[in-house]
Amino acid sequence: MIAAAIKDKDFITQVQQYENDMENFHLWWLGQSGYLLQWQGTKILIDPYLSDALTKKYAHTNKPHIRMSERVVDPELLSRIVIVSSSHNHTDHLDAETLIPLIKNNPDIAFIIPEANRDFVAQRVQIPASFPIGLDEGKQVTIGHFTYHGIASAHNTIDRNDKGACLYLGYIIQFGNYTIYHSGDTLWYPGLEKTLEPFNINLALLPVNGNDPSRGVAGNLNAEEAAGLARAAGIQHVIPCHYDMFTFNTADPADFATRANSVGQAYTILPPGGHWSSEIL
Repeated sequence: MIAAAIKDKDFITQVQQYENDMENFHLWWLGQSGYLLQWQGTKILIDPYLSDALTKKYAHTNKPHIRMSERVVDPELLSRIVIVSSSHNHTDHLDAETLIPLIKNNPDIAFIIPEANRDFVAQRVQIPASFPIGLDEGKQVTIGHFTYHGIASAHNTIDRNDKGACLYLGYIIQFGNYTIYHSGDTLWYPGLEKTLEPFNINLALLPVNGNDPSRGVAGNLNAEEAAGLARAAGIQHVIPCHYDMFTFNTADPADFATRANSVGQAYTILPPGGHWSSEIL
């Protein structure tokens, strides 16, 4: 089991230490594709998976989800969260065991989802269907100081409902003078780099576990593709993700480091619970 760099109450204490930083934003990797971002004391969550829901679900199947790394933080400990977002309906991006206590403990939280998934999300998370804020490709919403833009994701294809709305999204998130991109689960489909380039992205959070059909699950960017996409889109810095959670569906981040170095792409590799600050930019 890979130990978290910091966890639970110590994690919360560390986050609080940066609440008064008015210049830089701070980011912590929660494992898989989950992050906590804090800017000027305001905290948002991105695709948090903070349970063993999938390990339990697949324990006695031919596709066991054996956890590789410690949980970073009990969702019951997370308070004063302003926004949480889900990129799509897979449990490691839409986890009821994380989201139900989170929403209960943060009753004023805004919950951003793909509009196409509204009914499914409401049922899984046990909330009124009117509660989430739905986005789609090319749409945007501003909540407080944060503006979210929907970007289509291909997992493995760009799938849409009968109204044409995307089932899988990434989000461009803008706040202050910063812009980040969380791709959700995606492949590099034609034109993605051209969609991203005009946003002048400071930081991208990209999966690197690749696309191996033998795993029996939809795929993602691999190390070479993640580094190449970032370079092609003019992204300033990358933090790779979607590895070291389940033994059957992981990758070695050192491969991403090698690829990023080969194309001159700046990056940081974080451990679970690892902290990153925009002062590096």
